[in-house]
This record gives sequence, structure tokens and C-alpha cells, in this order.
Amino acid sequence: MTDSSKEREILVVMRKVLAQIIKDTTPPSRAMKHPLSDQTIQDVRQCLGLISLRERELADIAGVAQERPYYSDDKSSSTVVPLGRIGKTAKKTDE
Repeated sequence: MTDSSKEREILVVMRKVLAQIIKDTTPPSRAMKHPLSDQTIQDVRQCLGLISLRERELADIAGVAQERPYYSDDKSSSTVVPLGRIGKTAKKTDE
């Protein structure tokens, strides 16, 4: 395993752990006080930002296309054309 792939693996684990800590400590209601201090919350945000930045740098160095999240209901940018329609023209319905 190369140094950059090991670093990427470490960053992924760190991001997942921080996200899980956020999930576990977030109160179920906005009316409840968050157990973490405002400064700690800001520090966690900075850590996640730095992790994201470094992951992007490593991807650029490796020549990997930028990974972007997508939703299952997003419209696809490609169109499927059945093989039977290739080379055929549309029929006119002017009659």
C-alpha cells in the first residue's frame, strides 16, 4: 500500500469517526442543549473541512476525478437509445 493510499484510508476513517460522534451527541430536539461546547463544535467543523481539503488534494495528485454525491432520483445526464432505433428516422405524422 502506498503512502497516499494509507493517508487516504486514515482520512476516511477519521471523517467517519467524527461524523459518528456528531450523530451520537446531537440531541433529538433543537430545544435541548447540545452536550458539546460551541468551540468544540467549531473545532470539529474545522477538522472535517481540513480532512475534506486533504482528500481533494490527494485525489488531484492521483488524477482521480472529483467524487460527488448523487441522489437516486436525480435525472440522468445520459440518454439510452434502443439499438433498433439507431439509423432510423422518425415518421412524419402530418397526414
